[in-house]
Amino acid sequence: LARLTKKAPEGWDIILPTLEMFDTKMKDAVNESHEGKRKHESTWPIHRLHYERSRYVYELYYTKKEISKELYEFCIREKVVDGNLIAKWKKPGYEFLCSLAAINKGSTNFGTTNICRVPLRLRSGKIAPSVLTGCISCASCDKGAPIWWNSRLPEDEGAGSKRSAEDDEIERRAAALRGDGGDKRARQGDGGPGGLD
Repeated sequence: LARLTKKAPEGWDIILPTLEMFDTKMKDAVNESHEGKRKHESTWPIHRLHYERSRYVYELYYTKKEISKELYEFCIREKVVDGNLIAKWKKPGYEFLCSLAAINKGSTNFGTTNICRVPLRLRSGKIAPSVLTGCISCASCDKGAPIWWNSRLPEDEGAGSKRSAEDDEIERRAAALRGDGGDKRARQGDGGPGGLD
């Protein structure tokens, strides 16, 4: 990012500290130990940070209107943010898309989009993060989208009323990745809203 400072438009100095923070977090995520993680779990923080950095600039320009068009286009042109992902956010139904990998039909077994694109209320069975991105739901109709592996699920959302031992295992692993002891449901072993033990 320092290399871009000389030719950057006005306002660059305002967003630079946050972008540097994202770069530091990205370096930490890349260098983080893969010990004890499944194959794709090590890339989940990278997908999330990529989303957050692009979303930061997107919201500064479109929602808050705090940066100029020149600075916004500069960030896209210099690949500070993902211009293709931002272009998808402008389309109906993709407002909170977590990653372009989630809609790449070539990366799934059956040639469909990723599970995180299916609204939580339409899913049957367990609710788990996407193996590829770590996103639980980035469907525009879900509250708080995108919901990541280390986020808490909204209590009123979700499919199926029964929780299985596999669901509890997923919640335990997500709690370990979050760095906390897990949410109340997982610790108490109850089935959540309307659930069975």
